[in-house]
Amino acid sequence: MNLNKIHHIAIICSNYEVSKKFYVDILGLTPKAEIYRKERDSYKLDLEVNGQYQIELFSFPNPPKRPSYPEAAGLRHLAFEVEEIEEAVLELKDKGIDIEPIRIDEFTDKKFTFFVDPDGLPIELYER
Repeated sequence: MNLNKIHHIAIICSNYEVSKKFYVDILGLTPKAEIYRKERDSYKLDLEVNGQYQIELFSFPNPPKRPSYPEAAGLRHLAFEVEEIEEAVLELKDKGIDIEPIRIDEFTDKKFTFFVDPDGLPIELYER
């Protein structure tokens, strides 16, 4: 098998409208397609990052909460690359998002930080 790249990441949210606003209005992802699946009472929103299809945002009735702190086994976090981390942090803070202090990756000497989406999913910003 020869894997080419990561095709997409699927995220299940507890409140579709709140999460849609977060990913589109706060983070600036671009909606590509939005589908309501009546048989599942579920929305699926395809989102693009910088012109590339990357994230599927799903809603389902009553999804279980995601164990996070202490961190549970499984997918740990979602990370986005940014050009200037200080600029990105200021922009998110202006939009009311709480962000951890900027740290330095001890192996790459690159700056990074974390914040969470409306359901507590950790999101990392990593400077290019």
